Amino acid sequence: MENNLWSNIVQVRNASPLVHSITNYVVMNTTANAVLAIGASPIMAHAKSEVEEMVNISNSLVINIGTIDEYWEEAMLLAAKKANELHKPWILDPVGAGASSFRDSALSKILSFNPTVIRGNASEIIALSKTSNTITKGVDSTAQSNEAIEAAKILAQNHKSIICISGETDIIINETQEIHLKNGDPMMTKVTGLGCTATALIGSFIGVIENKTDAVVSAMSLLGIAGEIAAEQSAGPGSLQLNIIDKLYNITEDEFYNHLKMVKQ
Repeated sequence: MENNLWSNIVQVRNASPLVHSITNYVVMNTTANAVLAIGASPIMAHAKSEVEEMVNISNSLVINIGTIDEYWEEAMLLAAKKANELHKPWILDPVGAGASSFRDSALSKILSFNPTVIRGNASEIIALSKTSNTITKGVDSTAQSNEAIEAAKILAQNHKSIICISGETDIIINETQEIHLKNGDPMMTKVTGLGCTATALIGSFIGVIENKTDAVVSAMSLLGIAGEIAAEQSAGPGSLQLNIIDKLYNITEDEFYNHLKMVKQ
């Protein structure tokens, strides 16, 4: 796998997959710019009258429930159903899972279409699997990544999905593998929407990379390494956000492999 990660990054740059995102108001600009920086092409559409057509022409779908309301819930369900029917890869970001009964109800419906990938913080993954009474702190996690491993395994088994737990250590789990990535920088937690950015990047990679687990690992390692390098030249969260976008765009193979910290369990 490790030897394929950079070639996957190059493949995304060359293929420029079209990524349909139904995401939240807070992060639309940031995630669209990140998707463009890695060479993919974002389309941000959530109207019920067009989401099915957008799924049809796209390589992949991103569903992020950060600012979900009743209208967006319907649009998300239409898009997820269409992606499922067309066998298009798609990713679910269960922002704030466990924070309200409305979110949990919407997520239960969306999950019925079995996402290719689910990416969330530890609290969200635990809440989504219903393995405990863990409460989310808004969109922030109250648990560490390793505390969500068993919950992730349950989700992977129940939905045949690849689960990505974001945190100080990013953990990617499918039905047979567990991969830990230890890149990134603590300052990244001070920039809103970087978790959502991770989801958008995964959405880009799964659109063109055949091995979806490799796609998730490639996307997460790319963002973690870009953040790690960018933090070295950033005075604070504001410049970090800009520098991450730049590094996603201009990162080299040597930079990538010199910083990669990956452990297979």
